[in-house]
Amino acid sequence: MPFINDVLEQNREVNAQQNYAQAASQQRLSTSRFVFEPKVVMQHLRARIIGQEAALGEIENMLNVVKADFSSLERPLSVTLMLGSTGVGKTETVRLISEAIYGRPDAFCRIDMNTLAQEHYAAALTGAPPGYVGSKEGTTLFDIEAIQGSFSKPGIVLFDELEKASTEVIRSLLNVLDSGTLTLSSGSKTIDFKNSLIFMTSNVGARQAQSALNYFSRLPKPAQRLCERLAEQWGKSPKHQVENALHQQFDPEFLNRIDRILHYQPVDQHWLDALIDIELDKLNSRLRKQGRQVSLDASTRALLSRQHRVRFGARDLARKFRTQLEPVLARFILEHPEQQQLHLCVKNRQLSVMAHPVDS
Repeated sequence: MPFINDVLEQNREVNAQQNYAQAASQQRLSTSRFVFEPKVVMQHLRARIIGQEAALGEIENMLNVVKADFSSLERPLSVTLMLGSTGVGKTETVRLISEAIYGRPDAFCRIDMNTLAQEHYAAALTGAPPGYVGSKEGTTLFDIEAIQGSFSKPGIVLFDELEKASTEVIRSLLNVLDSGTLTLSSGSKTIDFKNSLIFMTSNVGARQAQSALNYFSRLPKPAQRLCERLAEQWGKSPKHQVENALHQQFDPEFLNRIDRILHYQPVDQHWLDALIDIELDKLNSRLRKQGRQVSLDASTRALLSRQHRVRFGARDLARKFRTQLEPVLARFILEHPEQQQLHLCVKNRQLSVMAHPVDS
């Protein structure tokens, strides 16, 4: 079956290219070669990424330009750098875009830059130079198929935790961001990124920004607003802190090749209820395979929200689901495998599972 599906997909691609070429020859190109719909992608993103409307608005602009299909043929379709502390949704954004376009969240080339901390690790991207072991094979970490995408779908590339890579590794990306090509050191192969959406993430400056936010949060509300305005005027706001750290970390010629630099905001208490809904939906999607569903009462939500650590973002809440909620739920399921409708509440300050929701 996988082989048949591959053949069908190839036939669809060939037909799409032929139809596109025919329309071009008749000068009646009214549609894009790309089959994804920006509105559908954005609905998927906004359902899962909470509190980042400014960043999502820029991503929507980017997707509209790509869909309109008049991007330069001499560079990648887009280059986006996403900044912010851990757990704010940067990497999740790329997964969701992949899921919306390809139907699965891992249909992209991911390079974890924290594994490339030494200068000689640049060869992991560009291949070994001539005369070195492996030079003839042209071995590289890049997933070429995921990078190049197809005629009707863009490739997606993620360089995760950019600030942890060595300077030499970062410099090896300059041609990729500028001309959309990377020629391996052996000269035997060139990787084409011109049909790619390139994303990069970094938490550079996040610690300084969080320190400023922590200071503001301890002040009375009127003083807090005044200090925030003054910090903005004096270039000391959390956003300025991040931008200053960014320019200290990376060379101007690298930053100048980036189309969009997006600032993801810390996930504070205001968004916790929405995040709980998202984590609950993820849990229920897994339980649904067993014919089960779980609901939470207000006391359980309050317990999960207690002592939320802003610096860890949504991951802190996901961790509470895994370590506090799921063990209790698992024990109940193992003891009562016949029960399908489950309800979590707090009794005697402990999480407890009931077989049916109770009236509040």
